[in-house]
Amino acid sequence: MTHRVGFVVFDGVTMLDVSGPSEVLHQAGRLTDPYELVLVSPAGGTVTTSAGLALTGTVRAADAGPVDTVLVAGGDRLAERPIEAELLATARDLTERARRVASVCTGAFVLGELGLLDGRRATTHWRHAATFARRYPRVRVEPDAIHVRDGRYVTSAGISAGIDLTLALVEDDHGADVARDIARELVVFLQRPGGQSQFSTAVTTPPARSGLLRTLIASVLADPAAEHSLPAMAASAAVSPRHLTRLFTAELGTTPARWVERVRLDRAQQLLLAGHSVTAAAQHSGLGTDETLRRAFARHLGTTPTHYRRRFTTTGGPVPAPLKSGQPVEDD
Repeated sequence: MTHRVGFVVFDGVTMLDVSGPSEVLHQAGRLTDPYELVLVSPAGGTVTTSAGLALTGTVRAADAGPVDTVLVAGGDRLAERPIEAELLATARDLTERARRVASVCTGAFVLGELGLLDGRRATTHWRHAATFARRYPRVRVEPDAIHVRDGRYVTSAGISAGIDLTLALVEDDHGADVARDIARELVVFLQRPGGQSQFSTAVTTPPARSGLLRTLIASVLADPAAEHSLPAMAASAAVSPRHLTRLFTAELGTTPARWVERVRLDRAQQLLLAGHSVTAAAQHSGLGTDETLRRAFARHLGTTPTHYRRRFTTTGGPVPAPLKSGQPVEDD
């Protein structure tokens, strides 16, 4: 059975918000039931993307026919100035007919403006999350999530997160194996969990002012599993543990132990998503034991490493490469 997806587009739309999800759905159609894509704009005809490229052949909502899923693409102007009535009317018309409604990036502003997300959880591009929360105070904004599902509504973070969102929609329709096959075909990171942070600790760590701290941070990021206790790091930096703690608090807003744990958790997530066992992820991230890993996952992610690994890794695929030369990776 063909599944019809209506993309809401407009002048200034972000190209990847449309092309990324479209390619995922195209690949899905090669593996299972096809998706029929229709581009819908307020006036029909041609719209110009933010990159200056044209999307031709769009139709008005009245001519779009029945749609199963609506996907509202984003564009910076949706967050930066009022959304015109014609675009809102187009989105309202389509969403009233669809069983599932999704948005990529700032497309969530259209859904928010229509009141469709009131009382619901949602996300958008991190840069516009504060604006979104102020403009739509009845929405429970999760600014750091890759994508968020609440009822029939699914919203995603910025740009490439639309691929993650669409893989999740395909998984809903056709199962995890199809979604994972598409991810491999497109050579994208195997579907990131919706609740995963938009950024790793390495990216979100503010730049340290002191050269001493910058050097220490670089060494931890390069090898999270090494000895990074407070005394060891203080000795490496040739300062006292108390002074190092003061530096972390003043420049990074956290303690050395908490920051190291988040770096190691990031590394453990990467290992699990690459197909390594829970034990291997614990050992080679520096968290040490399965129990320590479980506590870190529960504290920061609200899940278990076993559930995380089973939910988001491929079974039956190639065995991941050993983490160190000559050292086999343990399996579950």
